[in-house]
Amino acid sequence: MPARRSDAAANRDRIVEAARAELDTSDDLKLHAVAKAAGVGQGTLYRHFPTREHLLAEVYRHEMTQLVDAVAPLLAEHPPLRALTGWLERLLGYARVKRGVMAAIEASAWQDLYTDQHHRLDEALGMLLERGKAAGEVREEVDAADVILLLGALSRVPEAEWDARAHRIVAVIVDGLRPR
Repeated sequence: MPARRSDAAANRDRIVEAARAELDTSDDLKLHAVAKAAGVGQGTLYRHFPTREHLLAEVYRHEMTQLVDAVAPLLAEHPPLRALTGWLERLLGYARVKRGVMAAIEASAWQDLYTDQHHRLDEALGMLLERGKAAGEVREEVDAADVILLLGALSRVPEAEWDARAHRIVAVIVDGLRPR
């Protein structure tokens, strides 16, 4: 029985990763394409995720967890402002997934998912900013809400311009965080 559970967990992980990869290329998540890319049958996919929305919600949660879990290693390996910059670069991948999830989940379900998870993002960003302030690399008056408002500009970047603009927006934000 435990072997089946590990197989089931592995299948679930592969499905989530395949869905994440699919969202990188299109907002139109095709479940049959996800199942094929994950190497599972559609029945297996539906056992884990009964609806497209369930799968998208799990992709979003997974992406959020990876983003939050990246804070400690980045802070351990880099000076605070470099860690913050690296984290914001990772955030671009999260933003792309979030955009795909938002496009695919109806507004009420998205609001519930976002409300349930958003505090984790605030806490992770707050930790990075506090370390930066303590090191004198981030302006004292800046808080997580300020940065999140600035990051809202990413939602306005047309998909066709994403690669050209998103990294530049992050660079401008980081420059604005530096003490005068």
